Amino acid sequence: MTANAWAPGASDERWFDEGLYRSVTGLADRTPGPLDTAVSLWSAYGLALFGALLLAAWWRARPAAGAPRSSARAVMALAAPLALVLAYVVGLALKSVMREQRPCQTLHTITIEACPPLGDWSLPSNHAAIAAAAAVALLFVDRALAAVAVPAALLMAGSRVWVGAHYPHDVVLGLLVGSVVAWALMSLARRTAPLAERLHDTPLRPLVARR
Repeated sequence: MTANAWAPGASDERWFDEGLYRSVTGLADRTPGPLDTAVSLWSAYGLALFGALLLAAWWRARPAAGAPRSSARAVMALAAPLALVLAYVVGLALKSVMREQRPCQTLHTITIEACPPLGDWSLPSNHAAIAAAAAVALLFVDRALAAVAVPAALLMAGSRVWVGAHYPHDVVLGLLVGSVVAWALMSLARRTAPLAERLHDTPLRPLVARR
């Protein structure tokens, strides 16, 4: 556990969910070490799971040889990583506008992880945005894998509060940003998918169909 006191120069803002944040981090402080370690590892490295799910979705989306030449799902699977990148960029842009200090910088609390430095803004949570973007993108491409990604995205959001990096409203906004960005981009990809049929007759065919 890392003790974090109020940092000089941090804003004195207070948020409606400050009490909930204190309750969650307090519970984390009383939780056995192995569970805290597991949550911390998930918080730090869990985004890799979403990358693996997107790769699996693309692999499963390509029609097999001899199957009807429908590449819509494959094209959407190719567009899915762009949704994650765009969600991250939008999150960074919002952070630069909101300029909300991390709760571990403004509150006297004990957190699992060391607090990020001043100027590493908190709102929205990029981890939550990326996880939500992956989950929504998979809803368009592969519902079976989305059944894994959706609860995993919620766990990612919750873990960011548990380790002390974000207020609850930070992760809620992150989930919203990722969901909206992914829905918009994947809807566009679905509409333009018929244009990708021509890829079947080019060297790029393996991107949209199996050999």
